[in-house]
Amino acid sequence: MKKESRRSQRVADLVRAEISNLLRIEAHDPDVKFVTITDVEMPPDLRSARVFFTAHGDETALDRAAAGLARAAGFLRREVGRRCGLRYAPELFFEADRSYDRGARIDELLSRVLPESEEEP
Repeated sequence: MKKESRRSQRVADLVRAEISNLLRIEAHDPDVKFVTITDVEMPPDLRSARVFFTAHGDETALDRAAAGLARAAGFLRREVGRRCGLRYAPELFFEADRSYDRGARIDELLSRVLPESEEEP
């Protein structure tokens, strides 16, 4: 994947903050109340955004959060475009961020394989 430009990274950070605020303050759907937006990636043309999220709970909570975000996508897109002052409101694509789960799994596997040292350096 091509490295993002500075502008697209700045706008992505702004979009992440706005979506987080919208979900925290204006969302009425209980499925998205406890969603955390972890990252946003945008191409240089700023017409789309991949929004990565996590949800507190199990896999079912993550599925409900994905469905809730899909239902709210139109509202979020409109508000992000308006609040960020963008010429085109980016189309939002929501994707579950499983990096935390993978990291925890790797830590668990490493703790099983590597012997515990009695003396910490």
